[in-house]
Amino acid sequence: MKPQTPLLAVDGIVVYKKGIILIKRKNKPKGFALPGGFVDIGETVENAVKREVFEETGVKVEIERLFNVYSDPFRDERGHCVSIVFVCKPLDENFLPVGGDDAAKAIVFDLKNLPSNLCFDHKKIISDFIKGN
Repeated sequence: MKPQTPLLAVDGIVVYKKGIILIKRKNKPKGFALPGGFVDIGETVENAVKREVFEETGVKVEIERLFNVYSDPFRDERGHCVSIVFVCKPLDENFLPVGGDDAAKAIVFDLKNLPSNLCFDHKKIISDFIKGN
């Protein structure tokens, strides 16, 4: 019998001026989310967040710091998934985010004007980020 463990994901809080980049998801659950996704076998979490942010936004980033780990078994309606969240910054300050992969759109939102339909536990993650900065 194969052991069952939670899935491992990464999310990037990509800071730009007074805002962050969010993606509009193509797939369920629908709504807005931090750019991120699952870590591939053989991949570091650091490389995974850079890859996922680029795939979903077209923006190359560098990691500023590890932010937090979110592991509530009910944080993702699709099943138990642990997310390692990093604070990142764009390598190019003149970027134009473009939705790609499973993101329909990528948009910079002001931290004081975020969409109400955030997926997963991303409202909590962003709230924790705002409190910590």
